[in-house]
Amino acid sequence: MTRILVVGAGFGGIAAAHLLRRAGFRDLTIVDKADGVGGVWRDNTYPGCACDIPAPLYSYSFAPNPDWSQRFPPQPEILGYLRRCVRDFGLEPHLRLGTEVVAAAWTGGRWRVSYQDGSGDEFDVLIPAMGQLSRPVIPVLPGAEEFAGPAMHTARWDPGVDVTGRRVGVIGTGASAIQLVPAIAPHAARVTVFQRTAPWTLPKPNRRYGSWRRALNRRVPAVMRAARAGTWLLTVVTGKAVTGNRPARLAVWTLSSAQRVLQARGIRQRVTPDYAMGCKRVLFTGDWFRTLRRPDVDLVTADIERLTAGGVRTEDGAVHECDVLVYGTGFAATEFLAPVRITGRDGRDLREEWRGGAYAHLGIAVPGFPNMFLMYGPNTNTGNTSVVYFHEAQARYIVQAVRMLAGRGPVEVRAEVAGAFDAEMQRRLGDSVWVGCDSWYRTGGGRVVTNWPGMAAEYAARTAHLSEADYTANYPEDSTAAR
Repeated sequence: MTRILVVGAGFGGIAAAHLLRRAGFRDLTIVDKADGVGGVWRDNTYPGCACDIPAPLYSYSFAPNPDWSQRFPPQPEILGYLRRCVRDFGLEPHLRLGTEVVAAAWTGGRWRVSYQDGSGDEFDVLIPAMGQLSRPVIPVLPGAEEFAGPAMHTARWDPGVDVTGRRVGVIGTGASAIQLVPAIAPHAARVTVFQRTAPWTLPKPNRRYGSWRRALNRRVPAVMRAARAGTWLLTVVTGKAVTGNRPARLAVWTLSSAQRVLQARGIRQRVTPDYAMGCKRVLFTGDWFRTLRRPDVDLVTADIERLTAGGVRTEDGAVHECDVLVYGTGFAATEFLAPVRITGRDGRDLREEWRGGAYAHLGIAVPGFPNMFLMYGPNTNTGNTSVVYFHEAQARYIVQAVRMLAGRGPVEVRAEVAGAFDAEMQRRLGDSVWVGCDSWYRTGGGRVVTNWPGMAAEYAARTAHLSEADYTANYPEDSTAAR
């Protein structure tokens, strides 16, 4: 019996666990350090939190949801969808929640896993599914300890903090801030947005799905399949724009520029990006610019000098009074699997292996780390379409890998295979738009470690069939092979 551990109960972990269970692997454990499933959709509860990829595509192909209330559903609906999937897939008995993995070490035939509470266990297969957007980043600002009011990251929203009638400072203008600010502006006394770089945006064509549409989805599933296909075609256009197709790029650039012309009157100069479109994440919104033009919202473009007891002082000498501070400053996306300590064959430390930047064959397998397969690993993020599509491709590949090792014992990807794949990725990414500015896509050394350089369909095709020649047997000397 092959014992499998999935670390993380978000979209990726659930996909991997479901497809493995469906393939007949029942000795399966899913651990998560939180007390519930959902990953980022459990952690991010800030006002306005919603999906920015249309729901027909931001859901599993094998579990369409007829009951979305709108094209871009809010966080509670997505979390509810994932909870239903766990129940409907029969995964609840496999869950071990409130359990944090702190280390995993290859013993020669198995993975010995250590938990925060001091306990441990052994597994034949280790599947880290911890995501790229799970560890919030809060910048180190002088005077932070002096600020007298509540301060929090959007991914650690405190529901006990009421912003009604209060002066709120929002640091950052990324994907979270662009949703948060329009949601809280009507309630706060004043919102001050501190912008380092203006984001590229596109219109967010949201629409509500009435009861008739939801009933039609249930009665005629082909409607949902058509909606998914239509959304897919739209992301093909944006994908071509990001990956260098000039006509597509011009079309998307024109649409983004027109949005600023129509919606950002009076502030257009301050909200026009000074870097190539796609270099940072392009954001979808219908109310960001209108909100910034409100008389009770201030957009500050001067750099922050320090925090004070009562607010924020910027380098132009201005002092901005704030009762509450919110950091919309993103995540440590390039620090894969941190802070878990992973030790592979011959005592290899994964952090040392990745010192120059994370890499993995197909974003899934790392040489020297047998029977370990990553979900949402290096170079598997998408800048234009649904990451759930990538999760499904990875999960299907991992099922093949587990079948292979269950029949022949421990396996690991060949170093030359992983090296060739990484060289290809960095060559292609070296000519991409993502090297043109600093972003969460790149390490401090400039290496792009998060994004896939091509179209999503290419990734699905390359992961569709596992080549056993890419792997070498790693038979244990003193342990029973996983069979």
